[in-house]
Amino acid sequence: MATLADTTMTDRLTGTYTIDPAHSRIGFMARHAMVTKVRGSFNEFEGTGYFDPENPSDITIDLTIQAASIDTRNADRDGHLKSNDFFDMATYPKITFSATHVSKVDDTTFRVTGDLTMKDVTKPVTIDFDYTGAAVDPYGNQRVGFEGRTTVNRKDWGINWNAALEAGGVLVSEKVGLEFEVSAILVTA
Repeated sequence: MATLADTTMTDRLTGTYTIDPAHSRIGFMARHAMVTKVRGSFNEFEGTGYFDPENPSDITIDLTIQAASIDTRNADRDGHLKSNDFFDMATYPKITFSATHVSKVDDTTFRVTGDLTMKDVTKPVTIDFDYTGAAVDPYGNQRVGFEGRTTVNRKDWGINWNAALEAGGVLVSEKVGLEFEVSAILVTA
């Protein structure tokens, strides 16, 4: 794994970035019927932030997800997730995240705490992001990469629907894993 110390251009990495949605993924995972994991992602999102590897407290991140872009590779399931049983996307079309505090854990990890808003409910969430490297792409764009994951309880945001299973347990887990694979492009140094 790349470290910031490996780069001789730490000062060149500092600046304002925008997430490249064509090369990034915002996903989730939940247990289904207590036996398997169902994964999905959101296909439409945008985000910006300021990155300063030497001064993590100056780092900012703002992310907006179009909730209706949910994709679990099953149209019926996606329709149910869009309904009032889950996200009520007609009423709450956006999911947002805004960083409130960033600290450096080690040479490759940043701990990001921020406000996650779904269904008009805002709760703090902490995500450890691993720095995966920096590169200049063939078009001259300075890029940085990060991967992060965390687990949340969906009921904290009022996403409560479930169905009991005959053998015990429930159809959908309360705990949901959130997954972030981010490629961001420098727009202002």
